[in-house]
Amino acid sequence: MKRRPLVALLGAAGVFMAGLAAAEPVTYSLDPVHTRVHWETRHFGTSTQRGRFDRVEGSVRLDRSAGRGDVSISIDTGSVSSGVPVLDRVLRGQDFLASDAHPQAYFVASQWRFDGERLREVRGEFSWRGVSQPLSLHALRFACRTDAALQREVCGGDFEAVLLRSDFGSTFGLPFVGDTVRLLIAVEGVRQ
Repeated sequence: MKRRPLVALLGAAGVFMAGLAAAEPVTYSLDPVHTRVHWETRHFGTSTQRGRFDRVEGSVRLDRSAGRGDVSISIDTGSVSSGVPVLDRVLRGQDFLASDAHPQAYFVASQWRFDGERLREVRGEFSWRGVSQPLSLHALRFACRTDAALQREVCGGDFEAVLLRSDFGSTFGLPFVGDTVRLLIAVEGVRQ
């Protein structure tokens, strides 16, 4: 299966909500300037350590008439940024992200859950460190608009998900460094 970025999936979901008039699949590409994956986890049971991935790519393909589509995103694990360069080197290492051996993490999905016309959830599979696990992105908000400068439809929103890093083989520092990782995803997809 060819992997397409997560941004496309989210953009497609927005297009679905904007209307079901199209008769063929439409593709949306994630806008790298307006797409970010942030993470947070507990640090020694007291504070929350936060950071982000600066390089995320993706696309979404949607067949509006059928209400189906797929999404794929790719996250460059080496682009992790906590704001502390020494910590970033540790995070890229084998104990956490294993960026040399696994330079990309992927999210692919084809299951969307709506409440009426409001997108509630995107369900798929997250692959990281050579391990794939089910993952659901919960929609906090989602909308579409026509961008005057691009003269194209842009769909985007905010999503959140929770995973256990131990499920992907990252157990270093447990229980002092939290196992639960919260992902906060802000995306915008541009219609192609």
